[in-house]
Amino acid sequence: MIVFDLCCPKSHVFEGWFRDSAAFDEQTAAGDLACPVCGSHDIAKALMAPNIPAKSNARRGPAPVALTDEPASEVMATTPAMTPGEGPSPEVFAAAMKALRALHQDIEKTCDYVGENFAEEARKIHYGEADPRGIYGEATPDEARELREEGVDVMALPRPPREDA
Repeated sequence: MIVFDLCCPKSHVFEGWFRDSAAFDEQTAAGDLACPVCGSHDIAKALMAPNIPAKSNARRGPAPVALTDEPASEVMATTPAMTPGEGPSPEVFAAAMKALRALHQDIEKTCDYVGENFAEEARKIHYGEADPRGIYGEATPDEARELREEGVDVMALPRPPREDA
């Protein structure tokens, strides 16, 4: 398998996994590749940074959840390559991205941003120590798991890619 960074005319960058370089060329010529953000079939290889493995003793910080999780385009783009006809069409994926953006806008309009205090504030609301209201912010995967174990309903949402990127 080989991984290429790909881009469309609107500069949306995403990954594609291919059997080899010839497979990329074949799929491009057949029009089987599409941008997961805008649906464009005009796809080219983007400049790539070399993949240098991290040191095994390197410290990694906690991965955020809630509204600052992985960009949705990366979640879709890093799944192994599908053969044509499998998975959602580019048009369906573009519609899902539009709906995800609308959901984020609605959350930002109607809920309170509590930042890194998300787990603490969610517990206060759950246990009646704070007024019930919608909140959003960041939490580590461990904090989110602990909240779920306590019966607090939380959900991680991927951040949609910027439309002006």
